[in-house]
Amino acid sequence: MSEVLHHEEGRGFKRHLVGRVVNDTTNAGRMQKTVVVEVISRYRDPVYGKYIKRRKRFHAHDEQNEYRTSDTIEIRESRPLSKTKRWVAVRLITRPEEV
Repeated sequence: MSEVLHHEEGRGFKRHLVGRVVNDTTNAGRMQKTVVVEVISRYRDPVYGKYIKRRKRFHAHDEQNEYRTSDTIEIRESRPLSKTKRWVAVRLITRPEEV
């Protein structure tokens, strides 16, 4: 996926990441208004030169509970919203078809 820096209105640069939702709020007992987004980045190994995938998970705020598992979404850096939430879900990029 990718990382992009955007200039917000008078608030400095906020990082934007693109990732896949791996956990949502559809089941009872799950976090409300929160999605877990997995971002996969590739980097080059400094010694061997091979490309390696790095996977990291972020908790993102989802105000309307609109994103579901397997959606590809964009998240934006924000102020701390809870103990683990520092990101806000911005927009839906792709949603897989229902089978």
